[in-house]
Amino acid sequence: MTMQLGISTYTYGWAIGVNGQVSERPFTENHLLEKVKTFGMSLVQIGDNLPLHEFSPDRLKDFADTARNNHIQIEVGARGLTAEHLDRYIQIALQLNASLIRFVIDQKNYEPALPAIIAIIQNVLPELEKHHITLGIENHDRLKTSEFEAIMDAVNSPHVGICLDSVNSMGAGEGLEQVVNALAPYTVNLHIKDFGIQRLPHAMGFQIDGRSAGKGMLNVPWLLENISQYGRCKTAILEQWVVPETDLDLTVEKEERWAQESVDFLKNYF
Repeated sequence: MTMQLGISTYTYGWAIGVNGQVSERPFTENHLLEKVKTFGMSLVQIGDNLPLHEFSPDRLKDFADTARNNHIQIEVGARGLTAEHLDRYIQIALQLNASLIRFVIDQKNYEPALPAIIAIIQNVLPELEKHHITLGIENHDRLKTSEFEAIMDAVNSPHVGICLDSVNSMGAGEGLEQVVNALAPYTVNLHIKDFGIQRLPHAMGFQIDGRSAGKGMLNVPWLLENISQYGRCKTAILEQWVVPETDLDLTVEKEERWAQESVDFLKNYF
């Protein structure tokens, strides 16, 4: 497999904090670097749940130095695709020597239309090209795959592609096979997130939630084969939707177990 496997802040979402629930020992970027070394890997992706633009200059420099000294590659991520925010993250990517920026388009009270999205990306193409940075737009659940295709076709740049998440588009009523068939040719970054679907006890509906990699319904070999055939996707990131326990500490412990199980499983394919 030509893709490089890594972990992200969304591998440890509960440890970092969800909806104001924060552990007494919050997970930081340095913990992530320690974890990736423990797993014998060398790639981390920082998502919007640990916003890099809120770091002080010294903290950002320390992170860059520690990663470089440990030969760990960084990818950066953000939410809210505005011209200003995208420019901000290009500068952060340069500071961290990151060649990929993953963006979720929407944020609270901000859901731009397709023409605005396309214009924002087109306007920044010279900077992406100049600095050899790739922008990966994540398939989140407001837009359909046809709309992501339209964005990619309009921009039409080797420096812009899709960050394909294996579960998000279910929120838009689209299954994984449909998503992969449409978006695999554009995919520059992959989020491997295993999942389960079960009928609720009252039989009036289904529930979708996370599983450790290899324990759910995600056909990982099929996914990797279909993404890798196009040769654009260089990195694959483990993300997790860990089903919470009654206590945050127990949930964080479970998240760590799932991370280890998932990495052990995924290493069979990388």
